[in-house]
Amino acid sequence: MPVIAPMPATRTPGIPSQRSADDSMTAGTTVDHLTETYRAHYRALLGLASLLLDDTASCEDVVQEAFIRVHSARSRVRDPEKTLAYLRQTVVNLSRSALRRRILGLKLLSKPMPDMASAEEGAYDQLERDQLIRAMRGLQRRQREVLVLRYFADMTEAQVADTLGISLGSVKAYGSRGIAALRVAMEAPA
Repeated sequence: MPVIAPMPATRTPGIPSQRSADDSMTAGTTVDHLTETYRAHYRALLGLASLLLDDTASCEDVVQEAFIRVHSARSRVRDPEKTLAYLRQTVVNLSRSALRRRILGLKLLSKPMPDMASAEEGAYDQLERDQLIRAMRGLQRRQREVLVLRYFADMTEAQVADTLGISLGSVKAYGSRGIAALRVAMEAPA
């Protein structure tokens, strides 16, 4: 397989040349300068983070992340004297982000969980529903229609009368007789 060697950088008139890796290191903050900044200012940056956050672990995480981010972007920090300022600003921004995440987490956790019925309660509810359905099937057709429209469809007595084409008095009579029959059927042993 042929080996392809990189083309030497030639300067074409009118086209700016790309900077080499050595040029970018000399133009930005060097790793050595960042290492010295770390040694000299780590505790001060930790103190800054501790004023914004409340626990030591979060402060250490924020300061470490700030150094990692500035290290990744060190070629953009043109003036090495501004490295500390970039680090301070990064610590403040990361602390704000950590606080926002905490607040959001607290908002989500503060919502109460919906009450869940136990399996036993769910089984009893199912048995009651089954018993009610059996009792409803045992009613006269008009009683069942009136009760379903009145209580399950949430209609008024007048709306039930219009829907079934019967008088309002008949709706009341069928409803009261149907409820009485349901009460007897639900109290009877299964």
